[in-house]
Amino acid sequence: MNMKEIRDTARSKMKGCHVCPICDGKACAGMIPGFGGLRTGSSFRRNLASLQEYGLIMRSMSGVEEPDTTIPLFGNTLRMPILVAPVGGIVLNAQVDGDPAAVEQAYDEAVTQGAMEAGTMAFTGDSGAPYMYASGIASCKKRSGYVIPTIKPREDEKIIEKAVLAEQSGAPAVASDIDAATLINMRIFGQPVGPKSAASIAKIAAAVQIPFIVKGVMSADEAAACAEAGAQGIVVSNHGGRVLDGMVGTADVLPDIAAAVKGRLTIFADGGVRHGEDVLKLLALGADAVLIGRPAAVAAIGGGAAGVRMLLDTYKRELCDAMMITGVRDVKHVPQHILKKL
Repeated sequence: MNMKEIRDTARSKMKGCHVCPICDGKACAGMIPGFGGLRTGSSFRRNLASLQEYGLIMRSMSGVEEPDTTIPLFGNTLRMPILVAPVGGIVLNAQVDGDPAAVEQAYDEAVTQGAMEAGTMAFTGDSGAPYMYASGIASCKKRSGYVIPTIKPREDEKIIEKAVLAEQSGAPAVASDIDAATLINMRIFGQPVGPKSAASIAKIAAAVQIPFIVKGVMSADEAAACAEAGAQGIVVSNHGGRVLDGMVGTADVLPDIAAAVKGRLTIFADGGVRHGEDVLKLLALGADAVLIGRPAAVAAIGGGAAGVRMLLDTYKRELCDAMMITGVRDVKHVPQHILKKL
C-alpha cells in the first residue's frame, strides 16, 4: 500500500470530497455538508495561499544531520509536532456508505490508532448526533494519553459534562472548537451552539483537571484572553474555511498571536498543511505543533490506521529533510529567519 493507492481507495468511497491531486479548496467550494469551504471557498483557499507566500531559506552548510522532531506535550513525548485534527460526522461530511455510528467508530479507530503508532496524538470530533462524540470517547478509553476529544460550543454545563467524561476516559487534554458557533452541520441536527466568552472559558477550564484547549482563535487579543482565562492551549484555526467566507488564513495571523502568548500556553495551528515543509513554516511563524485535517481524513478512509500512520510518517520525513536543508536542529526552537515573505 502506498499513498496513491490510499487516495484512490478514498476517492472511490467518498462523495463529499473529490480527493483532488492538490487539496486546495477549488473543486469543493460550497460543499457543506462535505469537506469543502463555505460558499466561495475563499477562506479554505486562503489558508494554503498564506502559507505559500512564505519561502524557506536554504542553509545547506549548517551541519544538521539528525534533526530533533520530538516535543513534550501534556505529560507525553511525541515523535513529531504533528497531530491529527478533529473531524466528526463522517457519513454526513465524507458522504461514505454505511451505518453512521459504525462508520464514525471505524474512522476514530483509524485516526487514533494510526496516530499512536506514529508516536503522536489525535483529536477526535463532535457533531449533532450523540454517537459522534461517544465514538471518540470509546477510542480515548483504548488509547489513554493519545486522544484529545473535542466538543462543539454547546451550553457551558454540557461542555463541562463532556469534558469530565473525557478526563475520566484517559484523555491528556480536552478541547472545544468555539469557531463552530455558526456551523451549518449543527443546525441540521437542531443543536444549540453559540459563541463563548472569556468567562465561559474560565468556567470550563476550572471544572476539569486536564488541560483545556480552545480551538478557533484567530486574533492576538482573544489568544491573550484564553491564556488569562486558564486555557492551556489554543488552536489557531479558521475551521478549515467552513464557518465564514472571506477570512484571513492561519499564517496571516499566527505571528501576532505568537507574539502575544508564546510560552503562556501551547499554540497549535492548522489550515493548508499538505507537506512537511508547511509544518516547518508554521513552527517558524510561532506554532508549537500543527494539526492536519483533510489529508488525515482521506488517509483514514482510504487506508485505515496504516494509511494514517503512513501519512504522518511521510510528513515527519519531509519535515526532517526541510530542517536539515534550512539548518534547524530542533522543532522546539525554529527561528523565523528561515522564512522570507515572497
